[in-house]
Amino acid sequence: MAKKNTTANRVKPAETELKEKLVALNRVAKVTKGGRTFSFSAIVVVGDGKGAVGHGLGKARDVSEAISKAMDSAKKNLVRVPLYKGTIPHEQKGKYGAGKVLIKPAADGTGVIAGGAMRAVLEIAGVHNVLAKSQGSSNPHNVVKATIDALVKLKSPQETARQRGISLEKLFQG
Repeated sequence: MAKKNTTANRVKPAETELKEKLVALNRVAKVTKGGRTFSFSAIVVVGDGKGAVGHGLGKARDVSEAISKAMDSAKKNLVRVPLYKGTIPHEQKGKYGAGKVLIKPAADGTGVIAGGAMRAVLEIAGVHNVLAKSQGSSNPHNVVKATIDALVKLKSPQETARQRGISLEKLFQG
């Protein structure tokens, strides 16, 4: 799978006030001769609600420690996402493993129409109106990564207009 270079979209965690949301918490058991040993894995998304979003995974014997590790990991993976009038600039597909997602811009007042892990990522990123569909795996790890993949692939209207050499008004006319 080709990995897209996202260094241009990176955000430093110190630059913004971050909110975090727990996407999934999983208890796993390791069977030893002394019985079962339980540990926890947590998936967390962090963002500033203004276009910065990141995800992280943390594993530990304790729930709170797993969540704090996940948050530290998420803060290291922050990327900038282009937003346009509370929604996304254009339709985009994202993929990670067997997780496939489709996100579409929506009219003002629509809200975030997305399920589970996708909803958490889109809300934390600051998208207020969007239509989204998870088409592949429902595994939260893959859905979160596929959603962030789709968001990273988005191009801002200003960037698109500049590349085509036309004005923003002309871009939205036709």
